[in-house]
Amino acid sequence: MTLVERYVATWNETDADARAKAVAELWTEDGTYTDPLADVAGHAGIAAVIEAAQGMFPGLVFTPGELYDAHHHIARFTWHLGPADGAPVATGFDVVELAGDGKIRRVLGFLDQVPTA
Repeated sequence: MTLVERYVATWNETDADARAKAVAELWTEDGTYTDPLADVAGHAGIAAVIEAAQGMFPGLVFTPGELYDAHHHIARFTWHLGPADGAPVATGFDVVELAGDGKIRRVLGFLDQVPTA
């Protein structure tokens, strides 16, 4: 499973214990996640942001987008959020910095399309 697939699977994990385990396996202990709606550090903070996103968009799932690019210890990729078999209601892209062991050290997220109220 690729980094992007593991990342998206973590964002889709609805079981709290399994999500905490997935976050711990994917991020460094001091890993950070920053986007327009959140700025957190550590496994508990990252898991809480994922849980909050799931609460805001019940029944929707994250899927990898069309773009993936990487060099050195940096990667960027697009993602979609929407019904499993439908058009996305939100899209964005994340820039990921990896630690030497391949775990995520930092995520900088950007929202390209967000649901309208």
